[in-house]
Amino acid sequence: MSTRDTQALPHRAQWFSWPRFMAVLIKEFIQMRRDRLTFAMIVGVPILQLILFGFAINTDPKSLPTAVVVSDPSMFARSLVRGIENTAYFRVMRETTDEAEADLLLKHGEVQFVVVVPVDFSRKLLRGDQPVVMVAADASDPSATGNAIAALNQLAGQVLARDLQGSSAVLQPRAAPFELRIQRRYNPEGVTSYNIVPGLLGTILTMTMIMMTAFAMTRERERGTMENLLATPVRPLEVMAGKIVPYVIVGYLQVALILLAARFLFKVPMVGSVVLLSLALVVYIAANLAVGFTFSTLARNQLQAMQMTFFFFLPSILLSGFMFPFAGMPQWAQYVGSVFPLTHFLRIVRGILLKGNGALEILPHLWPIGVFLLVAAAIALVRYRETLD
Repeated sequence: MSTRDTQALPHRAQWFSWPRFMAVLIKEFIQMRRDRLTFAMIVGVPILQLILFGFAINTDPKSLPTAVVVSDPSMFARSLVRGIENTAYFRVMRETTDEAEADLLLKHGEVQFVVVVPVDFSRKLLRGDQPVVMVAADASDPSATGNAIAALNQLAGQVLARDLQGSSAVLQPRAAPFELRIQRRYNPEGVTSYNIVPGLLGTILTMTMIMMTAFAMTRERERGTMENLLATPVRPLEVMAGKIVPYVIVGYLQVALILLAARFLFKVPMVGSVVLLSLALVVYIAANLAVGFTFSTLARNQLQAMQMTFFFFLPSILLSGFMFPFAGMPQWAQYVGSVFPLTHFLRIVRGILLKGNGALEILPHLWPIGVFLLVAAAIALVRYRETLD
């Protein structure tokens, strides 16, 4: 071997060294093990997605809450109600004779459907006059009602076949013995953007408000400016308010842009009061900012703050009813989803814009956000005082 080849060997050996590669590899695994939050995200996020998509998400919702107005307590009316329940798409929660009461339940979002059996149902049925059964559907979320309405249309020609026998057999025409008249309220044309665009108002605010607040505090900690802030006589509540208020203004700028786009670009109807929506937004934005402030006291760097934000945002968007019908989720998933402010805010914004709900109608959805705000703010203050110590 020549002297030139001998001199080239060390250079070839230095191009890639397995011992050095293994040293770096082991070092990264040790560092990953030390960063418990990142390791928890690596394991937790896939498990969370499997649970949510495997058990909680259902694109074919059944057992939808339904109110029935029965003004004709005949056996035909009872058979019709039992037939509706047997489709598995409807769960009769209220039977009443007051149609106005049922309409209020539909407007408040307590039921998804209202079935009205007219007072002369059996008389017209026996005379062969094909009575009209009116079904009012809350179509603000078209994906939650489509399959149920299709099941109703198939039911009309079958549900009374057993009752119309003997002398009544002549009343079994080829067409349905009664007419189902569907009223799609709050979104008659089934336009998806009417449901999605108002929902984006909540999802965008959730992501941006939490992330910006969490990054603001962790950035100061990484740059070393947090020590200067702690050395000042500023109290924890004053720091928290000073950090949150600027982002409240930013949140309202985002809201203005989304509402303008919703009105003039997507033609979303705005039936209710925008002022009332603005007042509700104060509580919702503050709740998200309190969550971001809490994450900032837990995270040691901006990467961990982003991981926490994602871990909160993923179940929030999946279990809120924004992407998938809330009524189609199992009971445990609905309980978990009700914890997140986004779930209640979606009902508020869609109720105001599409249904014209007032203060009394949104109050049952506003107070859970307020409770969430108080809890998140208390945790943030406690954590911030621990940071001071």
